[in-house]
This record gives sequence, structure tokens and C-alpha cells, in this order.
Amino acid sequence: MDDVAIRVESIGKLYQLGEIGTGTLGQDMNRAWARLRGKEDPYAKIGESNDRTTRSDSEFVWSLRDVSFDVKQGEVLGIIGRNGAGKSTLLKILSKITAPTSGRIKIKGRIASLLEVGTGFHPELTGRENIFLNGAILGMSKVEIRNKFDEIVDFSGVERYIDTPVKRYSSGMYVRLAFAVAAFLEPEILIIDEVLAVGDAEFQKKCLGRMKEVSVNDGRTVLFVSHNLDAVRSLCSSAIFLKNGELNYTGTVEDTLSKYNEGQKLSFHSEFEVTHTGPAIKSITLNVKQLSKQTLDITIAFVNGQSLRPPIAGFVLYNAIDTPIMGSNARYHKYIVNPAPISEGTIRAILSNLELHSGIYKISVWLGDQLKDYDIKLETISFEYTSNEAYVSRPNPLVIGAIDKIANWTISA
Repeated sequence: MDDVAIRVESIGKLYQLGEIGTGTLGQDMNRAWARLRGKEDPYAKIGESNDRTTRSDSEFVWSLRDVSFDVKQGEVLGIIGRNGAGKSTLLKILSKITAPTSGRIKIKGRIASLLEVGTGFHPELTGRENIFLNGAILGMSKVEIRNKFDEIVDFSGVERYIDTPVKRYSSGMYVRLAFAVAAFLEPEILIIDEVLAVGDAEFQKKCLGRMKEVSVNDGRTVLFVSHNLDAVRSLCSSAIFLKNGELNYTGTVEDTLSKYNEGQKLSFHSEFEVTHTGPAIKSITLNVKQLSKQTLDITIAFVNGQSLRPPIAGFVLYNAIDTPIMGSNARYHKYIVNPAPISEGTIRAILSNLELHSGIYKISVWLGDQLKDYDIKLETISFEYTSNEAYVSRPNPLVIGAIDKIANWTISA
């Protein structure tokens, strides 16, 4: 273990649903008797995997199960996975906030953790007092803390409130000071959860820069949990992918992110009542394939009561603040269609290599012909790049996106 900072061996964490503590007295006695005989927890045998999308009658669930990996000194390890995958539980075990049900961990060096807003802070103490308190917990002397004090305060940007009790801080101020304390008091291992999302964009950038600095320049080990895959890609040298409490994959960042996104597809379908006799949109189906370079696959079902001209379609993609970021209009691209009038059919557009950032997106679709538009559906479907949740969006005037992309358009009757 010369160059290994953290070794995790078959870690498991079993929870009893709906209970505070370990359950009944009888269950505690059964556990104690099993430990005396060197046996495993008897309730671990009936625990189920941590899949929050399924129903079960079991009272026990494995938040983590049989997770093993090594983290080398100076390594920046990204930990990714969907909500409920066991990431925070793993960090709490590594931070010794909670004990594992099975397995063991070996850690070389002092650990500083930032798992939740205000972790390790006493709300009644001032920012100054909490800096010295956290330093003492890490085993540092007053002189060592005092030498780092100015750097901590300067980085946090809360100098004006440093002698104010932290219970009066905003969540952003809390995180600023907590991160500065964790990063500058020289722990050998720094553990950071998604809590940095509380800070503003400028502070998040500072934090990522500081974590890279302590790893590259100081040779310290960093464990970083985030749903921001771009941040993981830019900061980390390797990553692990947790799924339903189990270790699904470990390797380089790019390989792990590819495994995380492999085969995942968001699928949405919206149907519309046709109330007029002209060309009209009947339904829109959107598939988003989440690979390293995303693909949009849009199918527009239409009906053309007048049977005048072959229909043509287009779409615009918006970000979360209703800014159009790209669009594609078949009217302005080479578009081979059946020259005969079509009364009913589908138009399909496939747009590849989008390179979307993580975030929420909305899509508007229009239907027309070579001369004019007949039907428009404004922001009818919304999606988030890193999850399977749909978001409600509000109407917005249809304008072409900032980038006009050439999609692969096809039509069928």
C-alpha cells in the first residue's frame, strides 16, 4: 500500500427502511450473536439491491454492496452515478461519519470532507473560530492554522463576516468558507460532494482550480462527486461508476463516462388533436441518445387534409433560460421528398454530434411546405441531458437557433 492512499475492500452498507436506528431489540440481539460467532449480519442475507425504481416487501436494502477499489496518492478520482446510486453513502463511510455493514477500508493520511453545507462547522461559532476548530480536528497547531488563515479568508471571500456566527451565513457563504478551510488546511485526502453546486459559477471555477492545484502541485488525493460530467472530465484522472449501490465500472474518465452514458436514451412522445383541415402535426416523438456526442432523433407525424404539397419540417432547441441555441430547417437544406402530394405520414430528423453541456433543454417544432408554415408546437417537449426527468416549460416565440445545423431528413407516407 506504499502508493495507495485509500483501499476499499468489499464495502457494503445495509439499511432498514422506515426505521431510526438498527430496528428492534430482537434484531439487535441476533446481530450481536452473529458477530460473536464470527458470522455475517443475518439481515444482510435478505437485503435487496438499491434500485429505487422497483417495489419490494423487504425491509432491508443495500445502499452499497461489495464495492472495492484503490485510490493512489495524488490521484483525483471522480465518482459518478444517478441519484440514489450510493455515492454519498460511500463518501460518508470514507469520512468515517458512518460505519460499513461489511468490508473494510484502509486510509493513509488525514481526511477533510465537504459533504453537506456546513459540514464540521458549529453554527454558534464565528467563521474565525470555526477555522481554528476545524484545524484542531485535523491535528494542526495554532501556529500552522494562523499561517494559513489569511489564504483561507481571501479565497472564501467572506472577510467582512469572518467574526459573525456562521448560523447567519447564507448557504453560499457557508460553502465558500467550508471549502476554503478543507482545501487550505493541508489534509492528505480531500473529499468533495455535489455541495459545490450551491456556489455561484465563479466560485465553482475557483474550487475546481484549487482541487487541481492541490493534486498536481501538492500531491494530495481528491475524491470528487458531481453530476456535472464536464467538471469530472476536466478535473479527474480516473473515475468509478456506481449503479444501484454496486460498482458498475472503474477506469479512465472517458471510458467511465462512456459506460455511464452507454445505451441510455431519453424518450418522449406528445400527441395533439387536429382541429383544422390544413397540414397539421399529430404527434412528436423525441429520442435523445446520450453518448459522448449526443444524437437527437425527432419523428413528426402529420396529416395533410388538403393534400397540396409534400410537408417540410424544422425544429429549434432552447436552453433552460429560453435562449435558442440551435435549429434545423429542412426548407433551407437539400431535402429529397416524394414529389407527389402526401395526405398523411411522418417526417424524421436525425441530428448527430451535438456536444451538449449538462442541463435542461426544450424543443419547438413546426410543419409547413416549400412556401409557408402551417402548424407550430412551441416548446412541446423538455428534457434534461443527465437524467430521465421531464420539465414543464412555458411558450416562447419561435425563432431560428443561434446555430443552423444540417440534419438528416427523411419522409415516409
